[in-house]
Amino acid sequence: MGILKDIGLPGIIIIVLGALLIFGPKRLPELGQSIGKMFSEFKKAVSNAEEADRSSHKEDKE
Repeated sequence: MGILKDIGLPGIIIIVLGALLIFGPKRLPELGQSIGKMFSEFKKAVSNAEEADRSSHKEDKE
């Protein structure tokens, strides 16, 4: 969340207005949904990789 503090509220408003101009109000919800799914899949992949790494370290110690 540190990056959002650096941008501030005026910066976020400018970004949202720019997105509205580029993508239009009809495509913005589906764009947000796609980004949300992307972050969710990325989080799952990182979690699975960390779990596999932890289990491989346990096997090495045994």
